[in-house]
Amino acid sequence: MVRMLELVITDTMLSFMWVWASVTIRIIVDDVMGLSNNGHASEFFRCCFSVVNMFLFAYLVKVTNGGAYNPIAVFISAVNGTFLVFLFNVARIPFQVFGSIIGVKLILTTFPEIWRGPELVINLHQGALTEGLLTFTYVLITLGLDRNIRGSFFRKTWISSILKLSLHILGSDLTGGCMNPAAAIGWAYAFDAHITKEHIIVYWLAPIEATLLGVWTFRLLVRRSKPEKRKKMN
Repeated sequence: MVRMLELVITDTMLSFMWVWASVTIRIIVDDVMGLSNNGHASEFFRCCFSVVNMFLFAYLVKVTNGGAYNPIAVFISAVNGTFLVFLFNVARIPFQVFGSIIGVKLILTTFPEIWRGPELVINLHQGALTEGLLTFTYVLITLGLDRNIRGSFFRKTWISSILKLSLHILGSDLTGGCMNPAAAIGWAYAFDAHITKEHIIVYWLAPIEATLLGVWTFRLLVRRSKPEKRKKMN
């Protein structure tokens, strides 16, 4: 019970910090560095700061022993565990959503003119497919790194950061490349768009279904690789 309380508090705080981090990067690059009108330089420094940001949050996740700011991460653990583990991890998601909503509310109160969060600029089906494919790839990357790179925090985080940033860039002009339902609903709730069909399907149902498919696909690939390794050994 104490452990669960610690995790939900940590999840709330990390989710709050995550939505603020993206806005902070934008403010530093556009306002502090004055690169808002310099396309290539602006994108370069945003990417650099984003990688540093992902390193910071990876370290916070490690320090908090399992804290999370993305429902996809806890859903992966939920699907891979027992029924009790599933219930425990799913119960953490509302707290991540709450942290994101409070974070966005405070952002819009402090900086009313700031960025409005992920935006769907293609149709519903294309958006769901895009966000689903991005999340599916994200899940495979996460599971693959967890299985194959266990000792080196820097190496694992570096590979993960670069690949996830690449996925975000690929989807940024289509759906925002969010791959984080909690962050997406934080912005949607602020503009009363959290119960629309587009938001629910693109930013919740598609990522959740893609997570399930990603976990099952990874299990299938791992099971097939084990007999091949045994044959080689024999």
